[in-house]
Amino acid sequence: MEDLKRLYPVGIQTFSEIREENYLYIDKTEYVYHMTHSSPKYLFLSRPRRFGKSLLTSTIHSYFSGRKDLFQGLAMEKLEKEWIEYPVLHFDMSTAKHVDKDRLESLLDFMLTEYERSYNINNMVGVDANLRLNNLIKRAYEQTGQKVVVLIDEYDAPLLDVVHERENLDVLRNVMRNFYSPLKACDPYLRYVFLTGITKFSQLSIFSELNNIKNISMDAPYAAICGITEEEIRSQMKEDVQSLADNMDISFEEALEKLQENYDGYHFTYPSPDIYNPFSLLNAFADKKLNSYWFGSGTPTYLIKMLNKFGVEPSGIGRIFAVAEEFDAPTEMMTNITPLLYQSGYITIKDYDKELDLYTLDIPNKEVRIGLMRSLLPYYVTNNTRETTNMVAFISRDIRNGDIDAALRRLQTFLSTIPQCDNTKYEGHYQQVFYIIFSLLGYYVDVEVRTSRGRVDMVLRTKTTLYIMELKLDKDATTAMEQINLKDYPERFALCGLPIVKVAINFDSECCTLSDWIIENNQVV
Repeated sequence: MEDLKRLYPVGIQTFSEIREENYLYIDKTEYVYHMTHSSPKYLFLSRPRRFGKSLLTSTIHSYFSGRKDLFQGLAMEKLEKEWIEYPVLHFDMSTAKHVDKDRLESLLDFMLTEYERSYNINNMVGVDANLRLNNLIKRAYEQTGQKVVVLIDEYDAPLLDVVHERENLDVLRNVMRNFYSPLKACDPYLRYVFLTGITKFSQLSIFSELNNIKNISMDAPYAAICGITEEEIRSQMKEDVQSLADNMDISFEEALEKLQENYDGYHFTYPSPDIYNPFSLLNAFADKKLNSYWFGSGTPTYLIKMLNKFGVEPSGIGRIFAVAEEFDAPTEMMTNITPLLYQSGYITIKDYDKELDLYTLDIPNKEVRIGLMRSLLPYYVTNNTRETTNMVAFISRDIRNGDIDAALRRLQTFLSTIPQCDNTKYEGHYQQVFYIIFSLLGYYVDVEVRTSRGRVDMVLRTKTTLYIMELKLDKDATTAMEQINLKDYPERFALCGLPIVKVAINFDSECCTLSDWIIENNQVV
């Protein structure tokens, strides 16, 4: 019965509602205390969508509103001694997605009017938004005797949809720059300014005059300010993990391992604790099962378009080495897809070489990897989702049973039923088809793996076997196997601790499927 009383705030981003209605809340208020007592008083935080930015902003709103009652039992209750009530102006720009200039200006007018009524400000219709915000801040200060707090959540939302449409971007950017411009001039009247977004504030040049904003997005003390750490799970969510484990008929540690595999793995600086995706984690606890929650909550159509624009194949999405300036960079001027992948949450920091100042970026977890590959599958194989899902499931069973021959025969039959496409006349197409399918199986897969004598087209590692694959187009499997043996590719993996199987495959570009293959167990001499 206790299990039924647990309320999960899925889709709820208002701190007061979560606390008043007794929803589960992971205590982040110690971060809020340090943020609001730091210098400078202008702070900016970027995180991917559905990572808790809005809830954090709402928490700050409640704190500056003096709502001590909402913080009972939380870290803030012990840390804060004064509890001063400040006037708070909270602008949620997430409501301004997919808008043109007129609709954006109408939305700003609506938000300003609501606050102007609170401070008895009249006859502002037709006045520029920047003058109204300037007047609003000063009037709030004069009427309350306290400096004003300005919170701007998802500041960049109106611009993200048009970031690569130069004309529309410039128009909307000018509207937003005009609106935000009073923040510097009103500094004497401001207690605190906090902004959130997906893209770094300087990237869109709308705060060009406000040069004192502290970007805490990659600051180690705030690494876990959004998202959920394993320590928080073990200390504040043990019951939830156990309930999930009971429903899945597995142990607590097995359930935690599956949660790690699917939803963990984010890092927004280095070093950093592993960060779980909060949206996926809470959904999994609410449903008492694992599913694709975060990836399924947003369409990656724009991402697919950009992958095609920059010529990035599925196998090139992860395993990227870059300095911070290359992935924390303007998406509107990007010359490669790395900034978009990082800021959107499709890749994350996995390692850092201090000597070289190089970060390693990769796909964070299984949920994102499989979601990406499912989205890419129609562009490389077919739009028939049901048939493809069934095919992948059966291939997974074949490989799990150690029958790679059956898996290849099944794939041969499947590919032969698909109409020809324009991309099947080069070997790399089939390499990417294999990469996507094997990634969907949840196994480790890599392409163009270097050895001392060349590059292996593909390496697939399961729990029991390492497969070394050489792919050819319009030749024959014998030629592919000769290359594996001549260059002794298995030598590179001799210490992997698994049996090695050599797989030589030839594709027929006319039939658009596998024509023949050879499978050999590697013989150690």
